[in-house]
Amino acid sequence: MYQITELYDLSHTIAAEYLRQFTYPWEALKGIKELILSLGPTLDTQEYTEIEEQVWVHHTAKIAPTAYLGAPCIIGANTEVRHGAFIRGSALVGENCVVGNSVELKNVILFDKVQTPHYNYVGDSILGYQSHMGAGSITSNVKSDKTLVVVKNSTEQIETGLKKMGAMLGDFVEVGCNSVLNPGTVIGRNTSIYPLSCVRGVVAENSIYKTGDVVVKKQ
Repeated sequence: MYQITELYDLSHTIAAEYLRQFTYPWEALKGIKELILSLGPTLDTQEYTEIEEQVWVHHTAKIAPTAYLGAPCIIGANTEVRHGAFIRGSALVGENCVVGNSVELKNVILFDKVQTPHYNYVGDSILGYQSHMGAGSITSNVKSDKTLVVVKNSTEQIETGLKKMGAMLGDFVEVGCNSVLNPGTVIGRNTSIYPLSCVRGVVAENSIYKTGDVVVKKQ
């Protein structure tokens, strides 16, 4: 339930070939910067402009004058980067996405139609097709004791070997407002997270994560 093929439809990202190299999505985190640096120069110059060194933006994207785009990054077609957005770098943002006001991105892959519209922090994470983070929801990417992140579910624990890992959101995941996704969180496809949730570990696909760590299957 947490392999790349189980979480994502790879037809909705230009990172598809890169992601196919791995079994688990967090294995791709270390190479996102190098991926962007290799993809950027290959982009069609009739569609993309390198507005600054190692910052490629599609001609149809809308970038607010107050947004910061740190290198390296790619911003896809029809994506909107709104007022005060802070893209720190190593961000591959797909088509028809929203990066909203006061949103911070760092070392991420956002599939097409991902929405991070209001006050979100997304770091060391991969967000699947048409996933949505409600206002104020964040990915926490470093454990408080600074030890390596372990992905846990009820039956097993997988060592990631990573000090920094946020959340892996499958396609069509909905994260409620002001939720915190703790380091090593993996959320399966079509799952909804209640507002104000504190989530850790693996949440199965087609589920609803309710207050009090209660998880039920969608009907």
